[in-house]
Amino acid sequence: MSKRPNPDGDGALVKRARSNEPSATNQIAISSAGDDSKKGLIRTVQRTSGLEAPIISLAGAHGGEILSCRFDPTGQNIAACSADRSVSLWRTYPPNTNYGLLQNLAKAPILDLQWSLCSPLIYTVAADHTLTYTDVTTGQRVRKIRAHREIINAIDRTMASGSGTELLATASDDGTVKVWEGGDEASKQAVATFEVGCPATSVCWSADGANLYVGALDNEIHVYDIRKGEQVYTLTGHTDTPTSIALSPNGSYILSPSLSSLTIIHDIRPFSPSPTRIHRVLHGAPAGFENTLLRAAWSKEDGGRRVAVGGADRTVCIWDVESAKILYKLPGHRGTVTAVDFHPKEPIILTGSKDGTMLLGEIEPTNAA
Repeated sequence: MSKRPNPDGDGALVKRARSNEPSATNQIAISSAGDDSKKGLIRTVQRTSGLEAPIISLAGAHGGEILSCRFDPTGQNIAACSADRSVSLWRTYPPNTNYGLLQNLAKAPILDLQWSLCSPLIYTVAADHTLTYTDVTTGQRVRKIRAHREIINAIDRTMASGSGTELLATASDDGTVKVWEGGDEASKQAVATFEVGCPATSVCWSADGANLYVGALDNEIHVYDIRKGEQVYTLTGHTDTPTSIALSPNGSYILSPSLSSLTIIHDIRPFSPSPTRIHRVLHGAPAGFENTLLRAAWSKEDGGRRVAVGGADRTVCIWDVESAKILYKLPGHRGTVTAVDFHPKEPIILTGSKDGTMLLGEIEPTNAA
């Protein structure tokens, strides 16, 4: 047997150059499936937050689609509600543990949730017509109210100006929006009821708690004055049902995606320069054919310069508000992205999907976007 000749003639020793790159915790190894790392590439990632990694998957808690997910007011915790009738609680920062799973809160899918602004409570609404108050420190249900005659699609909360009382608003398929007191000692009776006249899909408080914005099946956003107890005007522009409403951090604009795949930003200042009050029309987040109530969000750490909406194409669109240009089209989910939320203090986006998982992802700070 003959020995294979050395093509180089001699066995030279090549000294590898010293690397001045950042530590491995800030690098991602990229290689094609099936290769032996011959085509591997080490790419340095500029970190922008306190997350353990640039992208983190939060999975394993839910057996059904996630319908809403939100950071708490401090940004330290995350809550998600699901079609499997449970609410999961997670740590935002390492070790990202799923430290709680609240079950038996409802007898039907839990469609939306909100963290309390002043107490350790989570408020949830469900398809079994109920509004539930749950203490997150003990996991115990504090109060359960049969709030509506039909499915409750959305909930929002605010601190009533002057009184220090937390108020909740719930929007239902029964064509009404109801206002409730929050907190441990709240009454089981509604504080106010507004007749919309058709199923209400979304609800949002104004910054001062004086007005309610209600998206409905008639493609309009109805604006109610709490003190007067009546509708004061409507916002038009949608050609299909608004799926959610989110208030900008400065309280001057509301963001609403719709089943027509158009997302509109309305100017709600007392004296709007536009007669239609339409500030921006955003394209790029397809609603799909499932009639899912997609939940939108404003960025908070930069004062609301960006907005995000998930889509049926399994991605999340993030736009620059002033230019209306798409900054990011983020993949990663295997189903419709139903809910998004921005971290209150860092450039982090949270997404929830029909695939039953959530993703935490870093984005660039606004001044570098």
